[in-house]
Amino acid sequence: MPLDMTANANTTEVITSPLSMLYHWEQSRGNDVFLTQPINGEYHDYTWKQVAEQARKVAARLREFDFPQGSRIGIFSKNCAEWFIADLGIMMAGHVSVPIFSTAGPDTVQYVLKHADVQLLFVGKLDNTAEQVASIPSEYLTVAFPYPNIATKQQWKAFMDIAPITDSPVPDMDDLMTIIYTSGSTGQPKGVVHSYNTACWAARRSLDQLGINQNDRTMSYLPLAHITERVLVELSSYYSGGKIHFVEDLTTFQRDVGHCQPTLFISVPRLWTKFQMGVLAKMPQKKLDTLLKIPILNKIVAKKIRDGLGINNARLWASGSAPLAPAVIEWFAKIGIYISEGWGMTENSAYGTGSVPFRHDKIGCIGKPYDGVDIRTSEEGEIQVKSPCNMLEYYLEPQKTAEVFTEDGYLRTGDKGVIDADGYVKITGRLKDIFKTAKGKYVTPAPIEAKFMENPIVEQVCVTGTNLPQPVALLVLSEEAQKKDKAGIEASLKKTFEAINAKLESHQVMDRVIIMKNEWSIENDLLTPTLKVKRHVLEDRFVDIIQGSYSDKLVWVDA
Repeated sequence: MPLDMTANANTTEVITSPLSMLYHWEQSRGNDVFLTQPINGEYHDYTWKQVAEQARKVAARLREFDFPQGSRIGIFSKNCAEWFIADLGIMMAGHVSVPIFSTAGPDTVQYVLKHADVQLLFVGKLDNTAEQVASIPSEYLTVAFPYPNIATKQQWKAFMDIAPITDSPVPDMDDLMTIIYTSGSTGQPKGVVHSYNTACWAARRSLDQLGINQNDRTMSYLPLAHITERVLVELSSYYSGGKIHFVEDLTTFQRDVGHCQPTLFISVPRLWTKFQMGVLAKMPQKKLDTLLKIPILNKIVAKKIRDGLGINNARLWASGSAPLAPAVIEWFAKIGIYISEGWGMTENSAYGTGSVPFRHDKIGCIGKPYDGVDIRTSEEGEIQVKSPCNMLEYYLEPQKTAEVFTEDGYLRTGDKGVIDADGYVKITGRLKDIFKTAKGKYVTPAPIEAKFMENPIVEQVCVTGTNLPQPVALLVLSEEAQKKDKAGIEASLKKTFEAINAKLESHQVMDRVIIMKNEWSIENDLLTPTLKVKRHVLEDRFVDIIQGSYSDKLVWVDA
């Protein structure tokens, strides 16, 4: 029988629109700083009044174009103050925003623009700005944010040279607010449609779940084109009245975090692992363990590390997008950083479960269902959710929409999991990631991968084995590990490999470990924009390596 965590998923609550909240802060705290944008090492502040005025200018210009109500307006940019301003202006003008990941390649950009019938595209800093801008078809109206080398039809200064609208429009909460295209780890991205009601219900509720208020400072650096950043950072800031700081670029990340001193810090597994590796590059694990065992000194060392990361003043550290290896959470807990995992999807406004407050005995779980969220597991173990923040549909794809919802209105998440006696949910893997070996046995890779991540020299791992006699593990070593003696690395990996295999069922036992030379990244198309491994791309690209015949249990490859 399916396990049904009963909650009142049909809770109705009157949610004020983001624009109503903007006008509220404009009137009550107009001169208070809302956004901080670094440019060439200098920090530029935008007050609530300034943000509201600039958003009204965007709305005035969009009205001038006389697009039909509800037209789709794209935003193709890394996070910045103008991203917020453009989004608010789109709302004021009565249109629907379509964010595009700043890492998107030509095929994705062109697909989204055409599929959503985008009328105008705001363009900001991108990963490969000149190349990406050049890939935008010439028939589209393009407007550049005020950063160098963005060759669009109109520049921000000219676009904003207009009197702001004098009214303060608010949308009907049933109106469409945004179409968010999934990152497309397999096939073409799907356009997830959210109304003001669905997305803003999640944003407003998240304040209570996470205790966010106007005294909070939050970094906005994860992609705003992704639902988590959009709801938990942008939209929630309109409701909380808190401050938002942006990052200039990847090289200034540490500087910008230090300047912000965030009270709420949200990240993803890949970046938490990077932070860990960065600490260990300066202080080897053995030395760190020794120092942390010394009374008084341990607190000094832990604080120094937190200060170095710029997140010592955080009262809440969080991780989402994908499960974070329990070993990594344990490691951070030793230095006083208690990472609360949360779970959600684009399809449910990133509002599903959370481990707040942090509980050490629940490491490995993604928390309990948030208020208003009904969670159950199906006969197959699939996690299914129902709440007021579930999406309306996949844009122009009724069949896929019908497939993702059950007859009684639950969203099929594709995640497998279990729910314990305390109501905490644990993800055991993705249904689509489960593979069948040549012996006809199914293997769930996620728990095995988590075990590999307990070894700090392992930075990335993917267990695969479709139609193979036994599974294999692909992994990438940490940057620091790659500098070390090969024999020592092999001894460490062999120990990990044998320890994992000893506890697996016979059909799960791995045949070998393949050590890959190059990091998996967004740039080489092996990670999604939210830094999850594109498992199927990895398997397709390295099929010869995966299916190769090797005599050794540890195989080094130049790939």
